[in-house]
This record gives sequence, structure tokens and C-alpha cells, in this order.
Amino acid sequence: MPMGTNHPGIGSYNQAVVLEAIRASDGISRVQIAGRTGLTAQTVSVIVRRLLGEGLVREGGTLPSSGGKPRTILRINPDAGYAIGIHFDPAEITVVLANLAGVPVRTCRRTLTTGLRPASVIAVMARTTRSLLDAARVSDAQVLGVGLACPGPLDTDGTMYSPPQLSGWDRIPIRALLEEATGFAVCFDNDATAAAIGERWAGAGRSVPSYAYLYLGTGIGGGLVLDHQIYRGRSLGAAEFGHLTVVPGGAECYCGNRGCLEAECRPAAIEAAHAARTGHRLTHAGICAAFRAGDVGAVETIRGVTVRLADAAVSIVNLLDVDLLLIGGPALREAADAFRDAMAQAVNTRSFNRRLHDVRVEIAPMGADAAAIGAASLVFHSTYAPTLPTRPRRPPPLHTPHASLASLAGDNDVNSAPEEQ
Repeated sequence: MPMGTNHPGIGSYNQAVVLEAIRASDGISRVQIAGRTGLTAQTVSVIVRRLLGEGLVREGGTLPSSGGKPRTILRINPDAGYAIGIHFDPAEITVVLANLAGVPVRTCRRTLTTGLRPASVIAVMARTTRSLLDAARVSDAQVLGVGLACPGPLDTDGTMYSPPQLSGWDRIPIRALLEEATGFAVCFDNDATAAAIGERWAGAGRSVPSYAYLYLGTGIGGGLVLDHQIYRGRSLGAAEFGHLTVVPGGAECYCGNRGCLEAECRPAAIEAAHAARTGHRLTHAGICAAFRAGDVGAVETIRGVTVRLADAAVSIVNLLDVDLLLIGGPALREAADAFRDAMAQAVNTRSFNRRLHDVRVEIAPMGADAAAIGAASLVFHSTYAPTLPTRPRRPPPLHTPHASLASLAGDNDVNSAPEEQ
């Protein structure tokens, strides 16, 4: 739990610390907030009064007291604000409308056809955003912003640079284009970091100081929280766990290395390995379902994946010495328990600090929509998470793109965007 400070002049930080304490708990009293944050009872009382006045928190129920009247319980008011979260996967867009507690109110998925131009994809995002808000009867004034989780590499201004599975998407200023299309301010990050932030806001990482998130989707990525702060790296490229080497001299990876975790264990690689082993071509979903049913070939294929994931987990824990390792994403499917068990066994028998403390390995509870929920949480996190005003200025973008929706439309215009399923 971040600690507050009774030094004058940083009241906004202390307010964020108090709100964080309330958000991370399932009901908490003013006395408990003071104990957890190090703030004086008077400071907490003043801040809580302000939060109640702004409608961000609400009172409900009581806790027994050691003396005097019962202590009033404080909780986040989930209806105090909303955010749109958009997960842009090369094959699908998932859009959620989430309340301030991080709970999805509406969800919509739209399948994308191969080769769609940026303007068409962004138009789908904008139309879906509007339809969700209309269906939920949430006004624009209640929306804090839009969060976007999308493939990298990304620069610090929200420009995509040649995502491996999106041909023709080099130097696309997706943040600026989405702001133009929706009329809302846009926060952005890669899908794995967004998922990690979602777990911090409303999932398994709410009260964990440091944890790593291994995200299995179309590719493999990661997110990282260190001492309650999101760690992104110089160019938003930290925690690229998919590019840990797990098979020296193995399959060639688009990053230029060989034997990366992603090259060996992403869904397409699992499909290829299964076909080579059994002579039968199955989709990744089919392999996972066959594994659950006990099919010998599928069991062998998934067992090979668990070995590589376990090796990567040991490297992650040895490097970062975290309290918790989460594994999540849509590619887990029926193999989730096998992946988790192999990773847990590995990190608690092979990691360097295993005699000092255990590392919990858990399946991220947000499931297949983790990146979309995390994208909405980007908005909440950037608005309310406690961060002292000592961060360095944002570095300049690596390049300067020049594009607009109109210039990107081309022949495949916005009218060709797919409709809701």
C-alpha cells in the first residue's frame, strides 16, 4: 500500500493515497486508512470528507470499534465515473464499458477481416464506443476517457511501429486518430501492460506491491508492477517476456532472435508443433480442448509448452524477485491449470530466492477480456493512482508521424468495417 505524507503542499497525492486504500479494500474505516497510509487521523478525515463530497466514495455499514461508536465503512462509488476500454487484437476488437470499480457494464466483440486499413479499424472502435454508451445510457460527461490496449511496438505518443502481425501499420498515430474519432481523451498501452494494470485496479494485484503478468494471446507479452508502480521502460517496451530465450537455437522469431518464448509457444507455434508431432492439423482451441479430453497427442504438445513456460517463469522470478506471477490472456483456454501448476512448481523449486519466500503463481481472474478491462483501467489509473509529482518529463517520440483519419482511409474506407456479431 503506498504511504502518504503529512508534509504540506502535496494534498492531491495524499488524496490519491486515501482513494487507493479504499479501492484496494473491501470496505475500510477512516482509522484503518490512517494506519495503512501513515497519515494523521485529521488528514484522513479531511480527505474523506472531500471524496464523499465529490461522490467518489460512499459510506455503507459499520465495523465494530474497540471503544466508542462503530466505525463507518467506506467504499468506492462504482457509479462515480466510467471508462471505455478497447482491446485491439489483429483478429478481433473487444470493447468494454467499465465503472469506476473496474466492473464491465457492457461488452462487445467485433471480428476483423485481414487487411483492414487503420481508418476502418478506428471507425469500428468509435462506432462501438458510441453504441455501448447509448445502450447503457451513460452520458459523455460521465466518461473519464478511453483506454486502448493494442499491439506494440508503441512510442510514448501512441504511435504504432510495424506491429509484427499487422502489415501496413507502420508509424500509425493510433492514439491521436482514436481521439479524433471518438472525441474522448485516450490513454494507451500494449495489451499485456494494460491487463496488468487491470489486475492492479480490480483484480488479483490490488494489494500486491510487486508482480509480473505473463500474457498469452495471439502473441506473448508481459506487464510489470514494481513497488506499486507500473514499470514500462524507456520506450514502453519493458516486460517483453515473450522474447526470453527458452530454446537456444530454436525457432526463428520476428524480433531477430531464435528460440523466444513467443516463437515456441504462441498459438500458431503450438498448432505447428502439434501437426509435426501427430500429423493432424488442429486449431489452438482444438488442441486445448483435446488436451482437456485426455488426447495423447494433445497432452504431449501441451506438456512441451508447459516446460518452456516454466523455464521462462524461473527467469522472470530470478530477474525481478516479485511476490506474485500472474498468467492470463485468451490463449490459456483449457490448458490454464496445467500452465499454472508447471510454473508454480518451477519457481518454488528452481528460483534463486526460493528459500527466502514463496512466489504465488495464479491465473489472472479477469479471463479472456483482461486486456479490454485493463484498457479501461488505464483511464482510472492515470486519473486516480497515487504518483508523486517527481516523475521525469515524458521523452520525445522516437519518430514524428504525420497522418490523419482521412489520409489513412484509402480505398478500404470506413464503410467496409465489419458489423457487430
